[in-house]
Amino acid sequence: MKKILLFFFLSSQLLLAQQSDKLELLDIFNLEYISDPQISPDGKQVVYVRNFKDVMTDKNLSNLWIVNFDGTQNRPLTTGNTVDNSPRWSPDGRELLFKSNMDGEMRLYLKWLDSQQPQVISNSNELPGSISWSPDGKFIAFSKFVIKENASPIKMPKKPDGANWNEAPKYITEMNYRADGAGYLKSGNTQLFVVSIDGHTPRQLTFNPFDHGTPVWGKDGKSLYFSANLGEDHELDPMNSEIHKLDITDGKITTLTNRQGPDSNPIISSDGKKIAYLGFDDRLQGYQLSQLYIMNIDGSNIQNLSADFDRDISDISWDKNGDGLYFQYNDKGSTKLGYISTSGKVKEITNNMGGLSLGRPYNAASYSIAENGNYAFTSGKNAMLSDLGVGNKGNDRVLTDVNSDLLSFKKLGKVEEIWWKSSVDQRDIQGWIVTPPDFDPNKKYPLILEIHGGPFASYGNVFSAEIQLMAAAGYVVLYTNPRGSTGYGEEFGNLIHHDYPNNDYHDLMSGVDAVLEKGYLDRENLFVTGGSGGGVLTAWIVGKTDRFKAAVVAKPVINWTSFVLYADNPGFFAKYWFGKKPWEDPESYFKRSPLSYVANITTPTMLLTGEEDYRTPIAESEQFYSALKLEGVETAMVRIPGSGHGIANRPSNLIAKVAAILSWFEKYKDN
Repeated sequence: MKKILLFFFLSSQLLLAQQSDKLELLDIFNLEYISDPQISPDGKQVVYVRNFKDVMTDKNLSNLWIVNFDGTQNRPLTTGNTVDNSPRWSPDGRELLFKSNMDGEMRLYLKWLDSQQPQVISNSNELPGSISWSPDGKFIAFSKFVIKENASPIKMPKKPDGANWNEAPKYITEMNYRADGAGYLKSGNTQLFVVSIDGHTPRQLTFNPFDHGTPVWGKDGKSLYFSANLGEDHELDPMNSEIHKLDITDGKITTLTNRQGPDSNPIISSDGKKIAYLGFDDRLQGYQLSQLYIMNIDGSNIQNLSADFDRDISDISWDKNGDGLYFQYNDKGSTKLGYISTSGKVKEITNNMGGLSLGRPYNAASYSIAENGNYAFTSGKNAMLSDLGVGNKGNDRVLTDVNSDLLSFKKLGKVEEIWWKSSVDQRDIQGWIVTPPDFDPNKKYPLILEIHGGPFASYGNVFSAEIQLMAAAGYVVLYTNPRGSTGYGEEFGNLIHHDYPNNDYHDLMSGVDAVLEKGYLDRENLFVTGGSGGGVLTAWIVGKTDRFKAAVVAKPVINWTSFVLYADNPGFFAKYWFGKKPWEDPESYFKRSPLSYVANITTPTMLLTGEEDYRTPIAESEQFYSALKLEGVETAMVRIPGSGHGIANRPSNLIAKVAAILSWFEKYKDN
């Protein structure tokens, strides 16, 4: 018996010895993370989504797990290679709604916690979107897309019997006729429905030709509150939504807010007397803070609680007594849970949130809170992928360690925060340096400058598979939050309003200089890459300087005129990012386009974009590729088949992206 045990021990040790102690591309399939933690109404249990991947089918999968608040009895609620998500507790904590494709198609299910077999609530062709329990737990309100036949005036003659003709021509009249990640859109709108938990036929409540937001029940159980843009010019005025009340009995809609700007995410106080919601007065700026308002249930006495708080507010929740609200916000690269009283006083609850962005180090997190003040959240502590965290009044604990099986023997790059002064105006700019595993400061390393998209977004001290794989390949990586990034106040974000790209270039170059001063970089081996807005800046950089040995421009905008007219939201981009239509101000459009600097480029440049990207369409990359070829610049174009803007949405696509970037840099690196 001892010989057998010794054999298995030595075999397992040999297997571990054969595996690299650094992160590898295939490890993407072994990474897991926690999302959407939902704490029970009494604060005693948490249901959460455990996300994983299947290397054979190249799919992102997920199951539901449940654990006691004290960390005991952590166990699965669903199993198998399925997609189970969106868990929502009933008001009494006895039932759970969730979505799943356990029967092949995504459907809405109801599960009694003392039973094993869930019941199908929705069995239609269109999956319900957002869902909401009635106060008595007997009904569910939800939104769902309803197809509308768009009659075509094109009358085709009857084809002969047995003829094999092409499909009929598509007749489109909507401005927004396609969307990234969804492709070409069907005609129709998102409407509101209500259904009994007994599983009767859902009753449609709205029928107008507009999209309706998440339905929220009034405490009387007789009305729903939602956000929608019901204006006839909603496509040309995309930010102008209001809060509405819907009477379930007669279908009457009452509009409760009335201003130019978005009002959204209504939440009803526990006594049913107040509505909290998010929004702002629209000043047509590229970046505008999402602020927190409260009003009486009839729409009167509107107050801005967060007027003195210079950060975006999201994901709001009333406290039990109606004295204030919990909310999520980003601050200087950290995602935090805060609390604001009805007098406007803000305090931080926890700053350990994060970990929901697998590919790049974006700030992303979620939380839920119970009546007793217990909360559950996605913990991104120590720059790791999200685990399940719980806490009360800032006393936090992490209950899971879903990547211990992989990362217990993998060395990751160390993440170090850095600040510097921008050369253009001496503003403070924040960034992070990631050094390779087994880093030796006495050696010289190549550098990759990695730039975030948005451009109104932010990076933070969180896990990033892309960054860690670059570090594992021997590169020092610098990622930053240049001007225009969120989490530093509205003034900082709007430094690029109608001026992007421009001085953010100097922020980035000053960051590279700051890392060079540390003495461990090889000045002859500097590389640059970025995606989306980061692709814009990467293309801009190689048109302004030749200090980088090679560049990878991922899913960029190269020509702002073609982008505004070809992307999936022309009404927004023209109105907020430029203020004028392309033919009204062609000079500004071209001046801010990286295409205007193409004659200056000598840096070997790769283009990388998803072939089904409708946010920054691949035609942008194709233009730049042709322009670089005409200028005799070394270039290559990488097209990711079947991918939209979110390349990392499929595991193998994320691997392909990183592999392409590293192969291009290795080609030009001095070894």
